[in-house]
Amino acid sequence: MNDVAPYTPPKVWTWDKENGGKFASTNRPIAGATHEKELPVGNHPLQLYSLATPNGVKVTIMLEELLARGHAGAEYDAYTIRIGNGDQFGSGFVEVNPNSKIPALLDRTDPKKPIRVFESGSILFYLAEKFGEFLPTDPAKRAETMNWLFWQMGSAPYLGGGFGHFYAYAPEKWEYPINRFAMETKRQMDVLDRRLAETRYIAGDEYTIADIAIWPWYGTLALGKIYNDAGTFLEVESYKNVQRWTKEIAERRAVKRGRVVNRVNGEPHELLEERHSAADIDKLGL
Repeated sequence: MNDVAPYTPPKVWTWDKENGGKFASTNRPIAGATHEKELPVGNHPLQLYSLATPNGVKVTIMLEELLARGHAGAEYDAYTIRIGNGDQFGSGFVEVNPNSKIPALLDRTDPKKPIRVFESGSILFYLAEKFGEFLPTDPAKRAETMNWLFWQMGSAPYLGGGFGHFYAYAPEKWEYPINRFAMETKRQMDVLDRRLAETRYIAGDEYTIADIAIWPWYGTLALGKIYNDAGTFLEVESYKNVQRWTKEIAERRAVKRGRVVNRVNGEPHELLEERHSAADIDKLGL
């Protein structure tokens, strides 16, 4: 029996600044900058401001995949935005992304008319179109790729903000939200497993931005490298087709290189706070 008194919402919600556990210092119900801070600008046309969360890793993997295919124009500078410190609320970052979420990309190919791109799915699509890679031109294959890209964008909040938050980050463990979001996460893993029983990659026989978007979330979960022991809790080994897919992608050199960019926690050989050239990653032996 649950002996905790049920919560009765007040007529009007008010912000309790101390509520929110690990993220209480940065979560807030209003948008906009909290302080003045310009963003640094490197020498390459593409400027990335990010952190190696699953959403951030999508973009660095994409950029490393483009470089692996010989696109010199995909060279980039990557600067770390420490979201725990509130860097995302600096005035310069808010100018690039008014939603104050990483990742954010500034394309300065034309310095007089820089193009801002925010939301990880939008960045993947932008880069795929800019360089003509990882997005099929055949209408049916293109539509299938976009189907799965948007599936990820709509589904991941249940995994990260739902399951991940209540299972790993919430200040108290509550059975109902953990069960609710564990059920949904397992349903999503089953969706992927059934799809990958039919095809090598998510959208078909080609490696696309759908794989690049989905792998940092669901592939990392399948490898048991996210949310503490969540892999055991969710029995991720039972999703055999997802396991086959995630292990294959994990071995791609561009994936190994993209994972370390803007990473600030982990083993020394996988940390690269800033990236300004391929040599920065080469030093890590990747």
